[in-house]
Amino acid sequence: MAQTTTSVGANVGPVGVGLTTSSGAFAAAPANDYFTFRTGTAEPVRYYYTPETTIVDPVGHTVAWTDVRPDMPATVHYIRQGDRMIVKRVVLAKPVTVTKETTTTTTTTQP
Repeated sequence: MAQTTTSVGANVGPVGVGLTTSSGAFAAAPANDYFTFRTGTAEPVRYYYTPETTIVDPVGHTVAWTDVRPDMPATVHYIRQGDRMIVKRVVLAKPVTVTKETTTTTTTTQP
């Protein structure tokens, strides 16, 4: 997977001012306030998110953090604060498929 990093120095689109963009894949499912993300062949890097961070599918529908799985390709828009990358927006490369398993139990009583 090729690494793509772009710096945006103007107020462009919905992501804002001074953001950097990286494309790659989640190395692990999100933890409490961060996730690890891999670009190209580099070691995974920690990206921190906040309650204001949005995560969307390719069409712009909001996705829950709990639906994110390792190896999902995405583009991360972030700003650097000191040694941390603070994520403003994540755009998944593919729609999320959520499977819900249900169980039905039938009880029959004999007279």
